[in-house]
Amino acid sequence: MQTCTQCKTIPVPDTSTAAPDQEVGLRERQKRARRDALIDAAHDLVEAHGLENVSVEAICAEAGVSRRTFFNYFASKDDAILAIQPWEIDPTVARTFTEGGPTGRLGTDIEHLVRHLVDRPPLGRRRIARAIELARREPGLGGRQLAAFEEHRLQLMALATQRLDDESTTADVELLAMTIMTVTHGAFVRWETSDQQGEVAAHVGPVVANLREVLA
Repeated sequence: MQTCTQCKTIPVPDTSTAAPDQEVGLRERQKRARRDALIDAAHDLVEAHGLENVSVEAICAEAGVSRRTFFNYFASKDDAILAIQPWEIDPTVARTFTEGGPTGRLGTDIEHLVRHLVDRPPLGRRRIARAIELARREPGLGGRQLAAFEEHRLQLMALATQRLDDESTTADVELLAMTIMTVTHGAFVRWETSDQQGEVAAHVGPVVANLREVLA
């Protein structure tokens, strides 16, 4: 294990002798470690000094990274504190869903879509709990939290609109978008309550199955 020459706190895996597939995995672990270090630094500083007294520069100094590195992970200090990550939907996956695929059965296609949506490094229970607590404690974070939720909702509304036919109502579109969000959230909850075992995507199927039972 090497230590990054620019960083005080973040261990950087040595990729010098790794095979290609191993190197990709090591790079992903390195990215996750830097992201987590930034979130932890933001949480520690806000808890100690309050939201208004914490800057991006202070977070970078605490985490031992450059300002440029910070903005590779987060758009603002509020995003780091709330652990808000960019939520990009793979264009190929989105197109397959909006064109009626991959199976033509909406429930199964929702499951397929959500598996891709959760295919990113999860934050873990402790960081999520700290972000929620800080959002409660610092009223200034509430607006960004709501904005992030709305951004996700609008993205899914756009997908739902394209997936459904022209006769679908606004309520139909809203219901489909919220169903996708519910399944996504449910998969993360199941992963958390299983002591974070395995991949989040493995919990999507059981959530969909439970939802079908509830609606049956």
